[in-house]
Amino acid sequence: MQLSTLDIIIIIAYFAAVLFIGFWISKRASKDIDSYFLGNNELPWYALGLSNASGMFDISGTMWMVYLLFVYGLKSLYIPWLWPSFNQIFMMVFLSVWLRRSGVMTGAQWITFRFGKGLGGNLSHIIVVVFALMSVLGFIAYGFIGIGIFSAEFLPWKLAADPKLNQTYYALIVTSFTTLYVVKGGMFSVVFTEIMQFFIMTIACVAVGVIAMVQVSPEMLAAAVPEGWTSVFFGWELDLDWSGRLESANAKIVEDGYSLFTIFFMLVVFKGVLQSAAGPAPNYDMQRVLSAKTPIEAAKMSWVVNVVLLVPRYMLIAGLTVLALVFFTDDLNNMGEDVDFEKILPFVMANYVPAGLLGILVAGLLAAFMSTFAATVNAAPAYVVNDIYKRYINNEASEKTYVWMSYIVSIAFVIAGTIIGLYVSSINQMIMWIVSALYGGYTASNLLKWVWWRFNGFGYFIGMLTGIIAAIPMVYVEQQTGLSALEAFPILFGACLAGCYIGTIMTPPDDMEVLKNFYKQTRPWGFWGPVQAALTQDNPAVKPNESFRRDTFNVVIGIIWQTSLAALGIFLVIKDWQSLGITIGVITVTSVILKFTWFDRLQDYPPDVTVTRSD
Repeated sequence: MQLSTLDIIIIIAYFAAVLFIGFWISKRASKDIDSYFLGNNELPWYALGLSNASGMFDISGTMWMVYLLFVYGLKSLYIPWLWPSFNQIFMMVFLSVWLRRSGVMTGAQWITFRFGKGLGGNLSHIIVVVFALMSVLGFIAYGFIGIGIFSAEFLPWKLAADPKLNQTYYALIVTSFTTLYVVKGGMFSVVFTEIMQFFIMTIACVAVGVIAMVQVSPEMLAAAVPEGWTSVFFGWELDLDWSGRLESANAKIVEDGYSLFTIFFMLVVFKGVLQSAAGPAPNYDMQRVLSAKTPIEAAKMSWVVNVVLLVPRYMLIAGLTVLALVFFTDDLNNMGEDVDFEKILPFVMANYVPAGLLGILVAGLLAAFMSTFAATVNAAPAYVVNDIYKRYINNEASEKTYVWMSYIVSIAFVIAGTIIGLYVSSINQMIMWIVSALYGGYTASNLLKWVWWRFNGFGYFIGMLTGIIAAIPMVYVEQQTGLSALEAFPILFGACLAGCYIGTIMTPPDDMEVLKNFYKQTRPWGFWGPVQAALTQDNPAVKPNESFRRDTFNVVIGIIWQTSLAALGIFLVIKDWQSLGITIGVITVTSVILKFTWFDRLQDYPPDVTVTRSD
């Protein structure tokens, strides 16, 4: 595809601006590791929220979601629950507050805050570092695949005759560039560049949505899609028949395993609720929470992610999809058995986005990749330097030494993740491994850590180890048996739960003083009776958390609110005014409810707590 001179100037200007910001604020970020990893807890909640939203606006995920909307229609709103996308509601309602109350720097430090520094605590600390670093490598590989496909389609230079090699070269160049500004600027660089990237992306999203609204009428769309495509409701089966329009779409539905949609939906909800209640994986999302000034600001940050992200992102997804449905279906049919739904996004951009705006959109999607990649890379050195080197090897090195080691670790993980990306065949394969296999093994241990006082460091270690060992061969198991990572989740969860229980009952409880300190400062709900009784003896003013029912109610309302925000962007672009009006009504009602039952009841710490920082 040929870019105009104006498009190329816009893209080059964007790269220059990102690099300038990274180096301009590098001095501020490199003062010490608190500045480098947490922005010294000086960043306001709305800046962190915009940054987090930008970091979730990844290019690989966007290509995947365009394919989902194309094939599954409005029912595709539920498929991202695989991540699960509604984990941000759990974060908003209570988990961000609980996490930020710890005052620690990383997820691994948080584990020490929960389990202490005995043998069980040290084992749990080590295993969560291992998980975090595996997660970082997985996301780097995932991003590497997407940016290679995208860049080879849109950047005007052919770096190699072989298309696959051309994608690889472009992915190497863009990831190297992104690594440069992340390594220099740390969390300050990530946040400030991501805010800029978010506004670029939002302009591009709205513009593509408007182009689709102008070029595709409701009648044109109706002629291009099967019956039921525009409905969010479903029965036992998916009931979308592409026969006569795009036979490969029917084959794709069977291949994905979503034909019995109710079973798929139940599995997704089961997995999603458990994973969301377990809290965020120790990656960039957790780093944003720990970077917030206060627990309330951490909750507001998770709220603003939903507010600013969903409507513009789904306007982009819907715009690209409806243009492809009307104008690209014949090309997909001509691909026969080799149909590639990941080509939808580049086709629409190449043919239906005008010069100038195309440059902004290309820059915006590059920004989306760079945001996710930057946030992921920034998480790796936090664990290696702070949780391994500083804790176990040398805790007396200078702050400059820690920062320079962070540079080296970031580069090493980019190289390792890139190598993995070279051997992964598709975006969807990487997504399914991360969200169902790797995160599936994370769920049991990290759910129990919040709700059961007796659960100890040994149980956490064995549960996590079971999950990691089971996750590694999951892609091979699927290829050999046909059992997908999602279908295997209940088995994986059960095995990890058994490991957690056996490891816990076979070893003594954690130190009561550690448990008392954790519970008093964090105050989760759950089964904490003995710890609560011990605290009450010390101080009768210490009260248990009795907000479980309210939090559960707010989570349900929040998921309806979040899903409606996503649907709003789609209904707007496809000009389904009746559904749009109903959706706006649902958003209004749920927003009012959340104002009174969630927002007005936020509190930084229980009234009986004197704040301490955990190191």
